Amino acid sequence: MIDDYIKKILTANVYDVAEITPLELAPNLTKRIENRVYLKREDMQPVFSFKLRGAYNKMSHLSPDALAKGVIAASAGNHAQGVALAARRLGARATIVMPCTTPTIKVNAVAQLGARVILQGDNYDQAYAHAMRLVSERGYSFIHPYDDPDVIAGQGTVGMEMLQQHSGAIDAVFVPVGGGGLIAGISLYIKYLHPDIKIIGVEPVDTPSMYEALEAGRRIRLSRVGLFADGVAVSQVGKETFRLAQQCVDEVVLVTTDEICAAVRDIYEDTRSIAEPAGALALAGLKRYAADNSLQDAALIAVVSGANMNFDQLRYVAERTELGERREALFAVTIKERPGSFRKFCRDIGRRDITEFNYRYSDPKSAHVFAGVRLHKGDDERHLLVRRLRDKGYEVTDLTDNELAKLHVRFLVGGRAPELQNEVVYRFEFPQQPGALLQFLQGIGQRWNITMFHYRNHVADYGRVLMGLQVPPAEREACRASLDALGLDYHDESSNPAYGYFLGGGG
Repeated sequence: MIDDYIKKILTANVYDVAEITPLELAPNLTKRIENRVYLKREDMQPVFSFKLRGAYNKMSHLSPDALAKGVIAASAGNHAQGVALAARRLGARATIVMPCTTPTIKVNAVAQLGARVILQGDNYDQAYAHAMRLVSERGYSFIHPYDDPDVIAGQGTVGMEMLQQHSGAIDAVFVPVGGGGLIAGISLYIKYLHPDIKIIGVEPVDTPSMYEALEAGRRIRLSRVGLFADGVAVSQVGKETFRLAQQCVDEVVLVTTDEICAAVRDIYEDTRSIAEPAGALALAGLKRYAADNSLQDAALIAVVSGANMNFDQLRYVAERTELGERREALFAVTIKERPGSFRKFCRDIGRRDITEFNYRYSDPKSAHVFAGVRLHKGDDERHLLVRRLRDKGYEVTDLTDNELAKLHVRFLVGGRAPELQNEVVYRFEFPQQPGALLQFLQGIGQRWNITMFHYRNHVADYGRVLMGLQVPPAEREACRASLDALGLDYHDESSNPAYGYFLGGGG
């Protein structure tokens, strides 16, 4: 079976539409992490993603009758553009079913390639179901985004090019994982020729579909997926891709959103190109793996899989990058409420840039400060700074890894309500879709008074809400039961120190 796949990859029909993309050394990152880091630049394809390889290879194997009837795909992004371009080149009609939540830039990109776009449903599963109905009704050929041998073989040409382009030893190749088509194709080709090269998949920590499947020894379906790296937001990996991954993938690394944002910046600094979150995923995993395993002078390759970034996401990426790269620390610091305190605090910080300084009068003797400090030596410098400030008599709480502080408090500092009684605080996340916030508010109901509300909407990500409710102690259990019934991921933040310092009520 592996031999058949190798033959498929070697004879894959992709270069009518695809480019042989460069394998480039990333000089700045190579120097910084003391390993030779290479980027396989699939973001430089005509549709800014590797997806056209598999789509075109699959469609070029269809019969003339099948092409005449037309092809269909369900996709919110890169696969859709790959199918649309392949159809235009082959003279076939293409229909793409996209969720109604798909950003306009992606809908327009597909339409400009000549495909008919149908907006259906609020997520991929609903779009997929509609596409399959059209297959049965109209006889279209469905082009699967990953779980198809011809698609897998087309993606495998990325691995074939890597080995042709790099003449020296390769220690590890890092590949982003969504449904698994890319890593299946790359891994079986490379392992066939060089079984000593490690193949490492990378997934977001909130979408560990391949990680969990390999751990369990069977495919599993996630109850929810993270949407920040929307290009890999797949709840269950493919049947065939999982079978191949079991044979050829060494391990899967999980990375945080902050680490993905930092990798977007790394790619920009070395290439002046902006990768989409899924496109930077492999590099984030490379950095995590190199640090966790104390690698030095290893030859490491990361696939930059796409560059279809929603412009509105750049604000969020820039905001989280410093934290993901451990270049910024967030602290809650209590200073004396008197003239010159801020100046003394800056002096005690030392020759470091203060990125943020927010405070609110607390009482006649003290003030709680929310401070951001730029770092140059990562966590070691952060821990040293905390000790330095405590030695100088400051009360310091490190909020660098505190999600409440990063998502909400830094934008809300200055809202304490000392007269407010019986306040409880919850942090919610829910997938963005039209009417999501209204639906959330309707679900909360009117039984308890809302005392605080902060909503943040990031494109193609989760909506994030911080909400305070006035709930007497006797009604706390009923309140939690009501929130459980919403079916949303939420966290009780009433005892979070970031809330206590900067937003807390009177008890």
